[in-house]
Amino acid sequence: MSSPNGTGYLLPATGAQGLANYPHARTIPNTARTIFVSGTSSRRGDGTYEGCETQADGTHVLDCGVQTAAVLRNIETIIRGATNGQRGLESVVDATVFLTDIKKDYAAMNTAWNKVWPDRTKAPARTCVQVAALPNERLNVEIKCQAVVYE
Repeated sequence: MSSPNGTGYLLPATGAQGLANYPHARTIPNTARTIFVSGTSSRRGDGTYEGCETQADGTHVLDCGVQTAAVLRNIETIIRGATNGQRGLESVVDATVFLTDIKKDYAAMNTAWNKVWPDRTKAPARTCVQVAALPNERLNVEIKCQAVVYE
């Protein structure tokens, strides 16, 4: 096994390469337990949202890079809790990223993503999609994922 989240597969250099750090596929051995992490946002325990600044007129200024970093920290907390502190983001095998404005926010999301996974051979497989809305207007990114824990 090359990484705590299995073995990554990358297309040869002649194939289309990812625009961020993620492999084209990941394989995991059958001795692993899967953790399915629900869609997670940048919401804090007090109900506020990291990466959201509410203006005096009630509008919101959203920073997708800050929100993505917070989402990934929240996912790390969830995985650590579900594994009694034994695993974290290194165990994520697949992620789906939901963005409300992919043209505007994709680069900022990728920058935050690449800080967590600087080596694409150890990053999870990933899909990004644009959605019409997320559950709260203070959000511009949400991520759901699956992680593995070896028995």
